Amino acid sequence: MKKRNTLSAKKRRKLVSTCIAVVVALFFAAIFITPIVLTITNSFMAQSEINANYGAVFAKNEKGGKVFISEIVNLKFIPDMVSFTQYLTVLFKSPDYLFKFWNSVILVVPIVVFQLAVAMFASYGFMRAKGKLKEIVFFLYVILMLMPYQVTLVPNYLVSTWLNIVDTRWAIWLPGVASPFAVYLLTKFMRRIPSSYIEAAQIDGAGEWQIFRRICAPLCKGCLCSVAILVFIDYWNMVEQPLILLSDAELHPLSVFLSQINSGETGLAFAVATIYMIPSILIFLYGEDYLVEGIMYQGGIKG
Repeated sequence: MKKRNTLSAKKRRKLVSTCIAVVVALFFAAIFITPIVLTITNSFMAQSEINANYGAVFAKNEKGGKVFISEIVNLKFIPDMVSFTQYLTVLFKSPDYLFKFWNSVILVVPIVVFQLAVAMFASYGFMRAKGKLKEIVFFLYVILMLMPYQVTLVPNYLVSTWLNIVDTRWAIWLPGVASPFAVYLLTKFMRRIPSSYIEAAQIDGAGEWQIFRRICAPLCKGCLCSVAILVFIDYWNMVEQPLILLSDAELHPLSVFLSQINSGETGLAFAVATIYMIPSILIFLYGEDYLVEGIMYQGGIKG
């Protein structure tokens, strides 16, 4: 009887702890998703309604500085009247926003593709190579990854000037392709691949290219998708690089516009931000299973 009471008490404690964890998770999920929902719903508001609700947030004084907000801002999720004016302006009346959107695509897609290609070969080399030199080079990769981009921005600008590629897309592409982030993650993943797989392939007469193509590349599929999602989101939201390395505003991505919102363009900013979120959301939803698999996969054995 005492044992049964002990088991029931353990079940109750487990149930209570599970409920608390679910409530906490739902609370933080609501906090994180609120800005997204607010942006999407507010993109269907008329500019006059946006000014009435958020005018105090974007108000400026006579010198152009910010004004202290002395009143409560009304966060409104449901518009009084649905308006598509902002979307009509963004999609049809003002093509500049679509040009900037495609500038983002042109800048980001090559970085993702070629960074993953370089990372796959470099990671395989780090996995297969032996010796202290390999460890030193990999350590330097880790150090570079730990540095924020703002630290390496000036050296990147100097090198781009020396290569005469400033004010061209190459100034964004080349540092992005050479980023150590993907190399580090893929190397750590490949090192967890059981050595018995590679030894079995070598016994069957497989060369390095066959080992890479038939063993390492298929096992890294989940990790590749995970890294691709993270790299895409990182460079999709870049602001500093285009501002410093691209003086021509026609080459700037849409993220630069979103970082320079004017008080009279708040409604447009909501609509543009909604459109700008679509690729990231679609890529995440499509690769969600791969992202989880890439995190849980431990050297060919799912955890």
